[in-house]
Amino acid sequence: MPRLYMAVNAVLVLVSFLYPFIWYFGQKYTGVIPVAVLMAIIWLLRALFSRKPLQKLLSCVLMFLFVLLAWLHSTAAMYWYPVMVSMLLLLVFAASLFSRQSIIERFARLQHPDLPDTGVRYTRRVTQIWCGFFCMNILFTSGLILGKYWHAWAVYTGVISYLLMGILFGGEFLYRRFRLKI
Repeated sequence: MPRLYMAVNAVLVLVSFLYPFIWYFGQKYTGVIPVAVLMAIIWLLRALFSRKPLQKLLSCVLMFLFVLLAWLHSTAAMYWYPVMVSMLLLLVFAASLFSRQSIIERFARLQHPDLPDTGVRYTRRVTQIWCGFFCMNILFTSGLILGKYWHAWAVYTGVISYLLMGILFGGEFLYRRFRLKI
């Protein structure tokens, strides 16, 4: 079962990463239904194999969304998937700011279980920065969709947004390592 769970997650990550290109290039040949059904099946499998109730719920929501899109044959709505992913990530990161530990603090405590108060404040600030990134990503991607800049949408959501995430992640990592010495 763990191998199957890992395989489903790996396929989901790969298909989500490639989704902008799968949709942008594939829609001409397949239309909405095959892509939406593929995404629904992958999210259904993720829901079935998830151990955490929140993951199951979010996976089911996305699965039903893709079933709805397949049923409606909504070409335009298929472009909104990257926005929905950013919204879910924003929700997770922002919600963690109202919990005892921010999501970045949880990650930091995997390496430093005895994180000092300065580290807690720093990780909370980094979580806020990620929330800002997701907000900007949502706004920019939405603008591309509303403007019907489909080629730019594919390039931004399939390449540039991942590069920006990598720069933010890498920049924060280097700052933390060399400036804060954490």
